[in-house]
Amino acid sequence: QTCALPISLRSLYSDEWLDIRLADVELPGGRHLSHRMICTPPGAGVVAVTDDRVLLIWRHRFITGTWGWEVPMGKVEAGESAAEAAAREFEEETGWRPGPLQHLMSVQPTPGLCDSVHHVYRTDQASYVGQPADSFESDRIAWVPLTEVRSLIRHGEMVSGTTLAALLYVVG
Repeated sequence: QTCALPISLRSLYSDEWLDIRLADVELPGGRHLSHRMICTPPGAGVVAVTDDRVLLIWRHRFITGTWGWEVPMGKVEAGESAAEAAAREFEEETGWRPGPLQHLMSVQPTPGLCDSVHHVYRTDQASYVGQPADSFESDRIAWVPLTEVRSLIRHGEMVSGTTLAALLYVVG
């Protein structure tokens, strides 16, 4: 099996959240292609399911101008494991502390453009600890019945690729 190989990479822009690079890629057969790629730190999130409900946040994404239900997730900080980041982000964004985490999946939402990977964990326990530290992250936090997931997708109220992959996996 032959693959495209990057010959060189040049950074076009970089900050703590992303690094946009220009890659000189050699395709099978020797043809070259200039391709942009976006490099980001990994993300991590939690799917908390209790009593056939999942804890989700309702948030606005200004980039797409859309509102939707999402699994709480965020950036894995330096020196932090993906599971630690998932638990921290879950509590900061929801005010709930997850129980023991099990790795559910790792998702690459846009592998043709971005090296981003999202590590998703599942817990069957969560305990309320207070108001979310990052209350600006969402407009609402709710326990949503798993039986409503497919309807939310159908009506465009759940569009995040990582959320879709994780919840469709859980719902089966």
